[in-house]
Amino acid sequence: MKYDWTIDEIDEIYQTPLLSLLFRAQQMAREFHRPDQVQTCRLVSIKTGGCPEDCGYCPQSAHYDAPVERQGLMDVDEVVARARRAASDGVTRMCMGAAWRDAPEGPEFDTVLRMVRGVADVGLEVCCTLGMLTDDQARRLKEAGLTAYNHNLDTSPEFYGTIITTRVYDERLRTLGALRQAGISVCCGGIVGLGESERDRIRLLQQLATQTPHPESVPINLLVRVAGTPLAEMPTLDPLVLVRMLATARILMPASMVRIAAGRDQLTREAVILCFMAGANSIFVGDKLLTTPNPAPDEDAALLAALGLTPMAAQPARSQV
Repeated sequence: MKYDWTIDEIDEIYQTPLLSLLFRAQQMAREFHRPDQVQTCRLVSIKTGGCPEDCGYCPQSAHYDAPVERQGLMDVDEVVARARRAASDGVTRMCMGAAWRDAPEGPEFDTVLRMVRGVADVGLEVCCTLGMLTDDQARRLKEAGLTAYNHNLDTSPEFYGTIITTRVYDERLRTLGALRQAGISVCCGGIVGLGESERDRIRLLQQLATQTPHPESVPINLLVRVAGTPLAEMPTLDPLVLVRMLATARILMPASMVRIAAGRDQLTREAVILCFMAGANSIFVGDKLLTTPNPAPDEDAALLAALGLTPMAAQPARSQV
């Protein structure tokens, strides 16, 4: 496995003629993963809106007048009930997202730990995205049975301050370090369509592919333009940019799960198939991704059936407390 990718090396891969790029990515995908399986994940917003961060793409930011209703922390029993429904739908990983800058200490964090234990007991892999963590919080999440933690870098270090001013890149990297120290699987990716340059996309890929080890899961999101956010009027991105990002990520990080994340509902059926050809082997299923739309479950079931793809089995972490 290679961890010292240079900008020039990544640029050369990214600029490969598309059909050759897809062929190389597909070869890599088949070498490291079963071609007939896809990881299916369900994303649930356990605390919605009112976030103090000013991420320019996010309708949950308290800085913007976006059509998102604020909701407090969800009840543990409701989360576990959703996990059971997800498991019955064939989902293997449940991801819980809370609109916080930093995961809070005290009763709210204790409630999240109970959620993690409950979802793990259902037999699903458990992922959270709660904002920035301390070393001790990461340790406690691991002990509760957390499988993975999502903490995206979003874009390149150079472009980051254009999109977010309430935190800095190094704060993201510190949380990733806390996750590794606790032995938690890392889910870390980014977003395309923010107005970034091609160089920014390549720099994002470099930031991901030079982590040791590589993130176990790499979600690539397509911007979902939401009224009221600063990026609501961004032009539509050519879907082939997303395809190139996925294919390049697959080649750089061959053992990682590469996920088509937010924005999939904006793609045609054929564009989604190209994403799978590019080596993507994980998707979110369900009507919503936190607060943004996702393809209907019956559409996804029909697509996966047409492609001969089946959900891979869950490998949940065992609760230690």
